[in-house]
Amino acid sequence: MKRNTGFNLITATALAAGLATAAAQSASDLGGKLTPLGAEKAGNTAGTIPVWEGGITQPPAGYKLGDHHPDPFAGDKLSATITSANADQYAANLSEGHKALLARYADTYKMPVYPTRRSASAPQDIYDATKANVGSAKLVDGDNGVSGASRGIPFPLPKTGQEVIWNHLLRYRGMGGLRKVGQVAPTRSGNYTLVQLEEQFLWNYHQTGANADSIKNVLAYFEQKVTSPARLAGTILMVHETLDQVKDPRRAWVYNTGQRRVRRAPNVAYDNPGTASDSMRTSDQLDMFNGAIDRYDWQLIGKQELYVPYNSYKLHSDQLKVEDIVTPMHINQEHTRYELHRVWVVEATLKEGKRHIYAKRRFYVDEDSWGVLVVDQYDNQGRLWRVSEGHGINYYDILSFWSTLEVHMDLLSGRYLAHGLDNENKMYDFSYRSKAGDYTPAALRRRGRR
Repeated sequence: MKRNTGFNLITATALAAGLATAAAQSASDLGGKLTPLGAEKAGNTAGTIPVWEGGITQPPAGYKLGDHHPDPFAGDKLSATITSANADQYAANLSEGHKALLARYADTYKMPVYPTRRSASAPQDIYDATKANVGSAKLVDGDNGVSGASRGIPFPLPKTGQEVIWNHLLRYRGMGGLRKVGQVAPTRSGNYTLVQLEEQFLWNYHQTGANADSIKNVLAYFEQKVTSPARLAGTILMVHETLDQVKDPRRAWVYNTGQRRVRRAPNVAYDNPGTASDSMRTSDQLDMFNGAIDRYDWQLIGKQELYVPYNSYKLHSDQLKVEDIVTPMHINQEHTRYELHRVWVVEATLKEGKRHIYAKRRFYVDEDSWGVLVVDQYDNQGRLWRVSEGHGINYYDILSFWSTLEVHMDLLSGRYLAHGLDNENKMYDFSYRSKAGDYTPAALRRRGRR
């Protein structure tokens, strides 16, 4: 792999122009020439990115709460297929990671491209809160925390890389819920053990009336229980996700079935391995990026038009089985969908004296939802090491664009990890409501011993 030394001149000029445009915008533009969350409402001059017209605002006919989400764009025709043979033709709109994947797996990796559908949406109260955050929200404690923000996107008119990444961390994902998902880390030959996870969560920041200053620095509560295979079943991780993790580090506990005890887990952070991930993902890679931002210097490069995974309802479908998706080296690209979207580009460079297995990370953040869609991750020798994709859909029962499947691909080892395989499981239950009192060590101990 050749080390990337920068963008080409055309791309760099476009990014700089996008950043200059963003700097000139104001709160009055939200809901006008900008979407309520701060994206450019207009399409692009080529007509390949359409105008945002509100996204998906209600479920399709026949959808019932608890169903897998039917594909509202199932009738779309394939526009193009990007392969190693024609990658140069699309290079200006590909991340360095996608270029590397196309080259590394020249015979099998491809990117099916479909018409761009700007499906992202959010509830009206989140739009209202976002507009109210302009001029009120601010970064505090060396940019490691946020104050003055309420429920919505804190910085819809970002001027720094930290503000963009905080928008990702605080984007709307409903009030809470329960989900059952699978995770695999196949060998190079494609052999894998399916790990089944039951996850429940409570988004403290998004509760009615909440704001960054009233939630006592607890952004969210999260619990993850392994239900299979038998050798791992019963292990439970519980997390209090803090807003400012330098001021008050993430609080985590693990229930161990062998010891039947609850123990503090201070290492569930940064580059420590994720749960049952076979070291194929770090703790801070779940949800594409989570946790403290203090180990990196963040630079806002600007905007770029990029082919990204989007409206990935095929990967979410209950018409597929896990074995249809999991293949050697990377997932089965036949079931993926890529679209051309505008993304914010943010580069994180490891600070002098700080430690992390990724010396540099380049994030591509969806302008419509503020979710991270693609990440290029470099090792300490400057080599492009891992590429992450967040295959998202609009969960139109709550109006939230969020990943249905995350894939973290290791270019050096030829392996990958896929998290979120829900095809054979009961779907997300966003009507499930937990409460803060469910996330105490005592409550964890009681659940573990049942």
